[in-house]
Amino acid sequence: MAVDASSVNWPTANRALYLVTQQFRYEYPEPIRDLHHRLVVIPPERFGDQRRLRHRVSVGLEGAQLENRHDRFGNVVVDVFAPRVSSAIRFAVKVAVERRAAEPNRLQDGWLADGYLLEPSRLTAADERLRRVADELAASAPWGLELAGRINTWVHDSMRYALGVTGVRTTAAEALAQGVGVCQDYAHVMLATCRACGIPSRYVSGHLLGQGGTHAWVEVVLPTNDGTGDAIAWPFDPTQGNRCGLGYVTVAVGGDYSDVAPTSGTYLASLMGRLVTRKRVTLTELEYAAG
Repeated sequence: MAVDASSVNWPTANRALYLVTQQFRYEYPEPIRDLHHRLVVIPPERFGDQRRLRHRVSVGLEGAQLENRHDRFGNVVVDVFAPRVSSAIRFAVKVAVERRAAEPNRLQDGWLADGYLLEPSRLTAADERLRRVADELAASAPWGLELAGRINTWVHDSMRYALGVTGVRTTAAEALAQGVGVCQDYAHVMLATCRACGIPSRYVSGHLLGQGGTHAWVEVVLPTNDGTGDAIAWPFDPTQGNRCGLGYVTVAVGGDYSDVAPTSGTYLASLMGRLVTRKRVTLTELEYAAG
């Protein structure tokens, strides 16, 4: 049973259940060989206040093999192997998750050991303009959550959402120069700026209730300064210009989009295939805080 999301009073909600269904269908003009495919579509079992209740991944091809593993970021990766695909292959995904309005995602001591939170990646390297902007923003607010909020607002105000202008290989500097892009571009620009300001941050891939495709946002990782060495991952959505709430479902985190692409792979053939996708995120249950 679905809950009408348009009627939800999100500030007073304290628990939400979601059902996510996705389909990825690849069609090929000729048979292909040695398919090695990678799906990053299953949320972790636990992620802050989010809990995975159940999940299923199926492949519509006889003889295909599936293997599950975790990557260096802790993401769930499903590897699919098929010796031959005659004309098409379909992946079906169903996931149920629960979110609660609880404390932000706490990361244990050692969270900064992997340098990807501060190191620019190929897609998030800052050019001269981004470095200049980072300097200006850093001078306008104290380092930490307030500065991250300034960066989030600046990215939102500096970009215009538009499909078909950028691609998965577009860098943050290129997207900002054009002034347009999609959610992954907004996230890359924010990551580039945060890292240029010395703020640890990471790319988040997931779903936003009411959005058609996979969504992207940013987590800014800041130390708790409570003597534990732990940190809090604070989520920001520069595309929407706000902080993320219960309407978001996290699937994976990484340095940039290339680490968490939902579907990717290689195969042997002379011609390219065509991808058709479908996705639906249903709010199945909602609870409000007492009083």
